[in-house]
Amino acid sequence: MIVNRPHGLAILFRESLPPLIILTLWDFVVVVLFQIYHQDWMEQPSLPISLMGSALAIFLSMRNNAAYNRWWEGRTLWGSITNNCRSFGREAATLLGGRPDLARAMAAYPHVLRAALRGDPPNEDTKRLLTPEMYEKVFSCSNTANMLLYQIGLGVRDEVELRGIDGAVHGTVDRILSDIANAQGGLERIKNTPLPAQYSMLPEIATHLFCIILPLSAVQTLGWITPLGSSIIGMLFQMLDRSGRDLQEPFKKSVHALPMLTMARTIERDLLQPIGDIPPDPIQPVHGVQP
Repeated sequence: MIVNRPHGLAILFRESLPPLIILTLWDFVVVVLFQIYHQDWMEQPSLPISLMGSALAIFLSMRNNAAYNRWWEGRTLWGSITNNCRSFGREAATLLGGRPDLARAMAAYPHVLRAALRGDPPNEDTKRLLTPEMYEKVFSCSNTANMLLYQIGLGVRDEVELRGIDGAVHGTVDRILSDIANAQGGLERIKNTPLPAQYSMLPEIATHLFCIILPLSAVQTLGWITPLGSSIIGMLFQMLDRSGRDLQEPFKKSVHALPMLTMARTIERDLLQPIGDIPPDPIQPVHGVQP
């Protein structure tokens, strides 16, 4: 996720440069054909292009709103996981009488979850925090994050039985685990339910077609400065389309994706410090991007 505005502008410019070059070259081709070779068939009335641009702008706005809602819901669910992981660490220390192994397992949970959401293999953070026995059990299942919650739940049950802890206390801790599982289910729903093809594919196709037709309509009015006006307008539509395509997949490896590594490391630090472990350093932005 971009957190530094100057760096963000540079990133957006680098992403926009290839389509901008292509648009400008196409505009020059149109101008040369019209101005030098007098290809009158290239003249297009301006009204249909204006209507097409207005319709495309509305279409892109609707898609981008839907994409941002997915991105923001993912961020909200990660916020719920953060709060509940902290609550679990506190309850493990105050109500269960310690159990640093359970705190470490919960610290490993966001790392397991972020790897699962991105389809990555087990990471070093997970291996560092889990016991070898629990690590083997967790990664013997297809849904590793759910299995880790299950193992943590078994550890809570064993501690309750060993210490004779009241059932109400057990219920309090179990509700925290249920809230984490509910948030995980929401994240998995976002990952496994892409936007409809009408929102994910048609805007990109319509944007490309609009940018191809635009100079054909503008050249009769703008003449030799068509590349300036047409490229800028086309670039704006390209950036609108690109932003929507980036936001609709909040978990992919992208500078626009959710900063899951940063959030996972924050949770880990919050859970390890109270039990006396030395946590790793917080994640710092790299070139204005929070990973």
